Amino acid sequence: MRIDIADVTKRFGSMAAVSGVSLTIQEGELFTLLGPSGCGKTTLLRLIAGFYAPDEGVIRFDGRNVNEVPPHERGIGMVFQNFALWPHMTVYENAAYGLKLRKLGQAEIAARVEAVFEKVKLTGLGNRYPGQLSGGQQQRVALARALVLSPQILLLDEPLSNLDAKIRVQVRQEIRKLQKELGITTMYVTHDQEEALTLSDRIAVFNQGKVFQEGPPKALYERPANRFVADFIGINNLIEGTFEAVDAAQRRVRVNTALGDLYTPLEEGFRAGDRCILCIRPENATVGEGDAQDRNVVKGRITFAAYLGHTLRYDVELAPGVVFKVDIRDPWHHVLLPIGSAVTARFPVSSTVAVVEAAA
Repeated sequence: MRIDIADVTKRFGSMAAVSGVSLTIQEGELFTLLGPSGCGKTTLLRLIAGFYAPDEGVIRFDGRNVNEVPPHERGIGMVFQNFALWPHMTVYENAAYGLKLRKLGQAEIAARVEAVFEKVKLTGLGNRYPGQLSGGQQQRVALARALVLSPQILLLDEPLSNLDAKIRVQVRQEIRKLQKELGITTMYVTHDQEEALTLSDRIAVFNQGKVFQEGPPKALYERPANRFVADFIGINNLIEGTFEAVDAAQRRVRVNTALGDLYTPLEEGFRAGDRCILCIRPENATVGEGDAQDRNVVKGRITFAAYLGHTLRYDVELAPGVVFKVDIRDPWHHVLLPIGSAVTARFPVSSTVAVVEAAA
């Protein structure tokens, strides 16, 4: 089922939790609302579910206006952050609860529950109680309870935030595989950037009740449209500067910064005098000597080194209070540089992304 959100606003008193949001979620897509706590993403999810009514705008399912349609008539399954399981009911009874409300026969209920249990890896656990399960298993029960209703839309509100890191990775992979297998249009709310990048077909980055950027994970990570997205998604080095001159022959722009002149690939709309932010991911930078061709170069000293297993991350202080992060992706074969070492950080012009802020 396709979801169209057109100019939707929801206020609580004088505060607009959602402000003029327009989005389209295609049928069968897993679409994520990503943003910090309190940014409005859960409010938008609840508007789609029918728990809130919009003050302005329209929500449509396959072209049908559902603003006045109650939640139980929207064909939605919802999974909550706190699982919301009945502790006095068995796993089977929790999953079957919605089907019993629909007054289905016992045989049909049993068949549907067992079929979903097989999909979410709960077979054989139906007689247990939620308190006898691990957190990951409880989340699977919550997912089964939603899926057993055969929803056309699946809504998941921070469903993995109560799980430990290793189980969270496992369950999110299962959710993604199951969503693709079933082809259910899915909206997923999270503040976890890695979770959003891993799971999603597309992501809308939310802040202050508005969509700051929307697109596939790769586009948001590699081509942030503004300072907030650049700073919020992953680790980024942000260097403020001003466009100075366009080098049309080499398709690049010289940018004046407090660290000296740097270069970024030429994009349409870049004009001399515009203020900008240069974004450089730590994995695209190196420290030490090397080929300077097609490289931006900045000098500093190492103030911190963090061993992360698969990565060694250096903090390089370029100027007082200005820290540039560099990731060494093969720490096994890297000789650790002492704290205080003077180093040269290099990063390709081609991996330097400029975000225009405003005209100077």
